Amino acid sequence: MNNLDDYKKTIFERLKKINEFGSEYWLARDLSEALDYSQWRNFVNVIDKAKEACKNTGNNVLDHFAEVSKMISLPKTATREIDDIMLSRYACYLIVQNADPAKEIVALGQSYFALKTRERELDEEYQQLTEDKKRLAIRQELREHNKQLADAAKDAGIEDSTDYAVFQNYGYMGLYGGLKAKDIHIRKGLKKSQKILDHMGSTELAANLFRATQTEEKLRREKVKGKKVANDVHYTVGKKVRETIEELGGTMPEDLPTPEESIAKIEQKSKSIIEGKKED
Repeated sequence: MNNLDDYKKTIFERLKKINEFGSEYWLARDLSEALDYSQWRNFVNVIDKAKEACKNTGNNVLDHFAEVSKMISLPKTATREIDDIMLSRYACYLIVQNADPAKEIVALGQSYFALKTRERELDEEYQQLTEDKKRLAIRQELREHNKQLADAAKDAGIEDSTDYAVFQNYGYMGLYGGLKAKDIHIRKGLKKSQKILDHMGSTELAANLFRATQTEEKLRREKVKGKKVANDVHYTVGKKVRETIEELGGTMPEDLPTPEESIAKIEQKSKSIIEGKKED
């Protein structure tokens, strides 16, 4: 990988700032330059769309887009005050979703901020749960999203179970550095009847959940048609997730430990506990 690739993959993390309360934020003018917007007025249009999306989701726009001003240097030691905006991670996520999708750096930004946003959501939602409960919760969410992914794939031209198995393998290959479902199965030391998703820890499940949700959204957003294009989309999204994990210093999914107990066993134990309480 060359220096330009390294720069692109770390730029959003390096632009992050921390305020006096320990909260992270990004400045809109920094982000506009990173996303290759040479004209501020064009980027303001993107910000306005992001604000509208924020409002439509029931969030307070001012909580995520805070107007500020800063001084910039001019020739001959002169300075000038310009307007800027302090952006939350969620604001940045909405901005990159509304930015020009044809730009490679925008695609990287979408991957970075979506994964970071999802990580925070999972942290806030699951931080009080045990590892087993996290696994159960994420696995159930993944089941539901896999159904939606299957529907989106069908609309794109994935016609039968054989096509869908190939489609799924492309997603795994992107996320797992070329490994197919069968390879992951072998790597985990599983029996033929055991499902790989039922033998993943919460971190690995979360990576696969993100792969599934982002692939579904991309298939629908871009109105993808054709098996090859759909497969390529799944591979690309999986690879982007892998690159973001690498950028954040995380462990590659194929190197994560395999839990001793399967999801099925944990579900069975939970069911037994519930039934026991009913009898009491």
